[in-house]
This record gives sequence, C-alpha cells and structure tokens, in this order.
Amino acid sequence: MCTLREYRQGDEGMVFALLESALKHYGLSVNPEETDADIRDIDESYIRSGGAFKVLEDNGAVVGSYGLYAIDENTCELRKMYLKAEYKGRGLGKKMMEDAFIVAGSLGFSTMILETNSCLKEAVSLYRKYGFTEYMPEHLSHRCNCAMRKSL
Repeated sequence: MCTLREYRQGDEGMVFALLESALKHYGLSVNPEETDADIRDIDESYIRSGGAFKVLEDNGAVVGSYGLYAIDENTCELRKMYLKAEYKGRGLGKKMMEDAFIVAGSLGFSTMILETNSCLKEAVSLYRKYGFTEYMPEHLSHRCNCAMRKSL
C-alpha cells in the first residue's frame, strides 16, 4: 500500500533515482546542475523557502513525489511530480495532485504554476483535468516546452 508522506532528509537519493527513471522512460534526462539542482537540498529549496515536498512511499521505497516551490507569497510552482511507471493507472497521480492543492492552500498560495514537456502525455492530461491552462512564461527550463497555471 502506498503512503504519501512529508519528505525526510535522506530521501534525496531515492527522489533523484525516481526522477531519473521517470524521465528516461520518455527519452528525457536529468540536469543535476540546473533544472534538478533543487533535489540536492530539498529542505533548503522547498521547505525553508516556504514550500513543501512530499513522497509517495511503498514498502520503504519512494515511488512518487511532488514539490511546491514558493515563487512569491501568492504563487507556488508544482515541481518534481513524478510516479514510477509501474504505479501508473492506480489513481496515485490524482492522489498526489489533490494533496498538492490542499497543501498549497494551507500555505496560503492562490495560484499554482508548472512547467512540463508535452511528451509526458499522462501528466499533461492530469493537469488539464484539474483545470490547469497553458500560458507563456518569461522562460522555460531546458527540458520543458509547456507551462500551465491554475487559480486555487
């Protein structure tokens, strides 16, 4: 049974492995020096900066994750929302998405943004299902070609 829990120090390696596996499945790669540098210190990048980070755990293994990165007092960015391929189709993405909305609201955010790649079809479909719409940001990270936002 999968449990969604707060990130704990020491999870970084499992989160990085999850990220690497999920991206490889779509022919994308991690960028530990730029886009994925936040995984090196999740506590500093997310928690101490006013956001949150959660992992989905199954028998001690991290099989999913999501982070809420504080952009400003009203806006957070949904980052690092990934799920191992063999766990897809069980409603776990929905569970993480709904939890992210609850956590974002409890932290006082009124807008959630995200960047993704259109090849992540399941993710894009999930985001649209939950009311995210596309917009053009000032810049996109190197592996992303789509930005979305939603009022909470």
